[in-house]
Amino acid sequence: MEQRYGHMSQQELMDEVARLNELSKKAEQKGMVSEFSVHERKKLIAQSYLLDPDDFVPGEEYSIVGEDKAPFVISYMNGVFAWGYRDGDTSLTAIPIALLALKN
Repeated sequence: MEQRYGHMSQQELMDEVARLNELSKKAEQKGMVSEFSVHERKKLIAQSYLLDPDDFVPGEEYSIVGEDKAPFVISYMNGVFAWGYRDGDTSLTAIPIALLALKN
């Protein structure tokens, strides 16, 4: 039975990220797009558990890694997910904190 990321130690999380990275590379090489996406999402969540949610402040503006879109403003935190709004968007969105970078 797999252990939940929230119950893993830092070392276990780093091992899990490495394992998922290998699985995602293999899936990409085989052209298995769906499997690749699943492993990448799991890796992103595991990476989020390696970060401190207290470093992400509601009301602050962040950019989303890999996107050139409008900034993301955090309304509130729930575990390793930041809930907030993209600039100009009216729907509340959850983003794993591993995808957020502080705007300069």
